[in-house]
Amino acid sequence: QVQLVESGGGVVHTGGSLRLTCVASGIRFDTRTMAWYRQAPGKQREYVAQITPPGSTAYGNSASGRFTISRDNAKNATYLQMDKLRPENTALYVCNVLKWNVWGKGTQVTVSS
Repeated sequence: QVQLVESGGGVVHTGGSLRLTCVASGIRFDTRTMAWYRQAPGKQREYVAQITPPGSTAYGNSASGRFTISRDNAKNATYLQMDKLRPENTALYVCNVLKWNVWGKGTQVTVSS
């Protein structure tokens, strides 16, 4: 059974940073592209970033040049470093195995002004 468990969210002030972590189990992690999405209240889920097994990355507009995705294949972990956070970054951030309908429960990020 595939499981994705996110952690690292919290409440920060504008300009602060957070590092999100997603740990996967039940998959051959080093063969799968991993992604982060986010969902704000009342809005549709939004693509944030993805990373291939060797480490090639891609970002959506929501990453706004201030987010960095990375991974550690030895730890089955995917990370999202978020810097210079703004209130509009407030959302539930969810981990995904790209192109699979497999999602974590998410970790809440709240940025106060």
